[in-house]
Amino acid sequence: MLQSNLEEILAQVRDALEMQNVSEAVTLIEQFYPPDQAELISELTDESQQRLLPRMKPDDAADMLAEMDEKEAAELVAALSTSDAIRIVDEMEPDAAVDVLGSMEPEQAQAVLDGMEDAEEIRPLLLHPEDTAGGLMTSEFLALRRRMTRDDALSALQDWQPDEDISTLFVVDGHGALCGEVSLRQLINAPSGVSLADIMDPEVIFVPLGIDQEECARLMSRYNLLTMPVVDGAGLLVGVITIDDVVDVLEEEATEDIQRLGATEPLDRPYLDTSVLGVARRRIGWLLLLFITETLTGSVLRHFELELQAVVALSFFIPLLIGTGGNAGSQTTSTVIRAIALGELDSKGFLRPLWHELRVGLLLGTIMAVMAYPRAIMWGTSSGVALTVALAIFAIVVWANSLGSILPLLAQKFRVDPTVVSGPAMSTLVDATGLFIYLTIAGIVLGLH
Repeated sequence: MLQSNLEEILAQVRDALEMQNVSEAVTLIEQFYPPDQAELISELTDESQQRLLPRMKPDDAADMLAEMDEKEAAELVAALSTSDAIRIVDEMEPDAAVDVLGSMEPEQAQAVLDGMEDAEEIRPLLLHPEDTAGGLMTSEFLALRRRMTRDDALSALQDWQPDEDISTLFVVDGHGALCGEVSLRQLINAPSGVSLADIMDPEVIFVPLGIDQEECARLMSRYNLLTMPVVDGAGLLVGVITIDDVVDVLEEEATEDIQRLGATEPLDRPYLDTSVLGVARRRIGWLLLLFITETLTGSVLRHFELELQAVVALSFFIPLLIGTGGNAGSQTTSTVIRAIALGELDSKGFLRPLWHELRVGLLLGTIMAVMAYPRAIMWGTSSGVALTVALAIFAIVVWANSLGSILPLLAQKFRVDPTVVSGPAMSTLVDATGLFIYLTIAGIVLGLH
């Protein structure tokens, strides 16, 4: 649906609510798909949301909540009466219901859970951390027995009637242990009466309960999977992760990484729904740390005060040099961090990326030095100062590239998100060290010591 249409409908919904015509507002919203419904509801006041949600069809309300931010959906459900909350959450997919209940106050979540018909499907999922395979999976899946025939399997599939498209079905043995998979195409094309054991693929890509959700997403992306089974310590099939959940994880992880690239703690809810105080709290820590780190630059300048007084022209190039160093370092860290995210690098191998970026730095540094020398001459400085600038920019670029290749891997090794050493953090560090390199070279070339 076009954004302009959504805005028109939103205006009509607000008009209907102002006229106390809740039924008309509900009718307007229910003509859209769940993602559009979620966007419309999110634009309304809390009071309007609480009036609308109980009047919607439970299955429509459940699908819409599944498209909303977890905390926003949890707050909306928590504001409803317990009976309304039970009626709606009972219609949600188990994994989506767990996301909502897990973000609610324990007492409220327990009250809703106690009244649900399908509570036994939800309780086991609540035991697993939300950022693991156990927290990501759904317990609503069809497991076929190895000794089933092709006809039995198709009959079971017809009786199950899943809400989502199914392309792969998983096969278990008599104890419930995962032992194979069979595609829907194989099942349909197989001869009548053939056993699943004869047509299944015993090589199945699966994950244990406790594996991180980002690793699950990486595996499904790498092997182009639409579903992936989850097993417990005994190898028993306990759940299935679907591609729609993985897309949400990838979006969440990418959002966190992008926010950390700007040296800020990730927001736990949509930007405009986060209070000014909440945004400030997530930025102030890094801002203060970068401020304190940046004072190192002032300390370096004070240390080389006499050199700067002797050759004032040196100060003209400070912004140029430290800016170039920061840019080079940021380019390197962003490339290395992405390589880490894609599994191309790990914290055990420092030498290969260091050697790679050292050579890149030598090439880039040489080009920048060749450009810097005539530029410095054009500013009317002496050949000595121009040579200093050229040598300094060469050394700074090489240093920034080398540093940028190591820091993300070091961060990963010490279980720190590599993105925290990118962007502003990298630039601030290179500022102080680059300035020290520049003025040290100036002292040697110009004989200022």
